[in-house]
Amino acid sequence: MDDCIFCKIVKGEIPCFKIYEDEKVIAFLDINPVTRGHTLVIPKNHAATLWEIQDEDLMAVQVVAKTIVNAMKSIFDLLGVACMQFNGRGVNQLVMHYHLHLVPRSKGEPVPPMSSWDQKPGDPKAIAGLAEKLASRLD
Repeated sequence: MDDCIFCKIVKGEIPCFKIYEDEKVIAFLDINPVTRGHTLVIPKNHAATLWEIQDEDLMAVQVVAKTIVNAMKSIFDLLGVACMQFNGRGVNQLVMHYHLHLVPRSKGEPVPPMSSWDQKPGDPKAIAGLAEKLASRLD
């Protein structure tokens, strides 16, 4: 896509703080990090969302994410890593190119705000009905 900032990064038209690249995936540090080491892992092939990404590109992103998380664990005093992926403007996806955020949390750092929310009990009957409906639509 001509106007996609991540496609421009893939093509080398815009610089990034690259930490990994292979034939399917590129990973780089986020320039607006939530925490130290916040990394974006993206497929080189353009796909805006999870609905559009090819299975082989999705798998490649996940495998690379695991490799990067292991590297993070070796250099940071990690308490955990939030792996987040947003689909669509309705959930605040800002760049319409599939990307996985890896947001590490080290000792002494606050919990990333997007990884903490109030848990409220749901209606078991409504949950059961929804589970049945969703399961019936799986391909």
